[in-house]
Amino acid sequence: MATLISNIPEKYKDITSKSLQIASRSPDVYQLRPKEEKFGTLTRKTVGEKNLIKKNKTILLVGETGTGKSTLINTLVNYTMGVKFEDNIWFEIVEREERSQSESQTSDVMVYQIFGFEDKTLPFSLTIIDTPGYGNTRGIEHDVIISQRLFDLFRSVDGVHEIDAVGLVMKASENRVSERLMYIFDSVTSLFGKDLEENLVALITHSDATTPENALKALEAANIKCAKTEKKQPVHFLFNNNQTKQRTEEEQLALEFAWKVTETGMKRFTDFLKKSKPQKLITTVEVMNAHIRITACIHNLQDRIKLIELKQNEIQQTKEALKEHEQEMKKNEEFTVEVDEVYKEREPIDGGTWGLFFYEAAVTCNICEENCHFPGCTMAWSPGHCEVMKDGCCTVCTGKCPASAHVKEKKRYVNKTRRVKKTKQLVKQKYEKNKSDHEQKKSLLENLQTEMDELESEKTQLLDEVYHHVEHLERIALNVNSLSTYVHLDFLIEKMGRIGKEKIQKLKEMAGRVDERTRATMWYMYGKLKAVKGATGEQHQTAV
Repeated sequence: MATLISNIPEKYKDITSKSLQIASRSPDVYQLRPKEEKFGTLTRKTVGEKNLIKKNKTILLVGETGTGKSTLINTLVNYTMGVKFEDNIWFEIVEREERSQSESQTSDVMVYQIFGFEDKTLPFSLTIIDTPGYGNTRGIEHDVIISQRLFDLFRSVDGVHEIDAVGLVMKASENRVSERLMYIFDSVTSLFGKDLEENLVALITHSDATTPENALKALEAANIKCAKTEKKQPVHFLFNNNQTKQRTEEEQLALEFAWKVTETGMKRFTDFLKKSKPQKLITTVEVMNAHIRITACIHNLQDRIKLIELKQNEIQQTKEALKEHEQEMKKNEEFTVEVDEVYKEREPIDGGTWGLFFYEAAVTCNICEENCHFPGCTMAWSPGHCEVMKDGCCTVCTGKCPASAHVKEKKRYVNKTRRVKKTKQLVKQKYEKNKSDHEQKKSLLENLQTEMDELESEKTQLLDEVYHHVEHLERIALNVNSLSTYVHLDFLIEKMGRIGKEKIQKLKEMAGRVDERTRATMWYMYGKLKAVKGATGEQHQTAV
């Protein structure tokens, strides 16, 4: 089986001289050596020099490991450089790694920039954002870091502030969107604002040029919000993944056809890019901020609601004991009753992760004695840099206290109860303290009921606050079917039973929009997270 001999075209000799040859055959394969720089938590690799006069188009790619996303990035680079089949050469910007497909190739969000080739094939330069690692074996906590990296990229001065296309990468043979792939799509699309829907397209890999009916049906069944054709089908483009396969005489025609499939797909995709309107990421950054603050707020409010319910239970026990032992207390002022008294305690956080760019711990308020961001605070090294802070103050704790009143450390507040004995006098002191003269004239039982009613009113206000957070997110987000919001809907529906029929109906409608398949996916991934933690002995403590 003879191998065709290739020669390096003159126009690529300057590039090859600065590249590393990783395969000497047909085609010759070269690893580009882009300029690499770190900015904040991110990595950017750049080929060529930016021309401020020329337009730039930005693409963000999302896909499951094994779909050919790295090959697609390399294909975009070669197409931009004007590489043709007859050139018998191939360039790679994505570094090859010796890892199994089940592992993510990297936890970093990588930004690739290709400058200096404008007007060879395209009238613009390209910026490609790769989001590897979603849904891999390292679990959901790792995905939180990736989402945070995107957040950093979109809000950084040196980052990306508009996107022309979001490519959902999947195989042509995909006849269903797997639980893992659905989770990946939901995780990423839930980060974007609604204004990006027309910029989401399907990039179908491993294509033989025929209509990928199975993949398109899978996308429609999964109800992915994306750009649609006049026939209401998802906008999609076809690519083959055989560009680097060694060319033999026997396979020359087949590989040339495969190249044409990809070249046609690239032309159609870049024509879409020419026409697409770039979307500013202002709403997307707002959505990302809202996700973090809503999740932190709900965790905080769950603790506060639980504390209220524990206090109500203590009052109820006190009322019942006073009624039951009323005669004994009249005769003996020192007669005691037993109740479950509520208190708070700071406890060490087990597990957690440290890293070069992240520090997982709890942001807590010393004044309110509350957890303001836990779990989930990973990137901030001090409370002032935490996402729950706005204009120097916390958006979560009861007093909305300044950042200076907060700490970030491996400790958090936990609600606890202890069995104590109390005399009637101690009960009076606790529940009549700070009461007005008028209120103090009420009977102790009346004051206890007043306290109970006040706690119920406070709980209603807290739930109402959570409801407005979730409602705001639904208004601006492209997709609210993410694990971070869904797992809280049942909690809200249960607790808001007496607040108002309209709000309950709204929450039920939101929960109802999540189909059974998506719901199963979310709980599947949530279960995976818990299983991994259980196996490693790493557990986040939950409030009493």
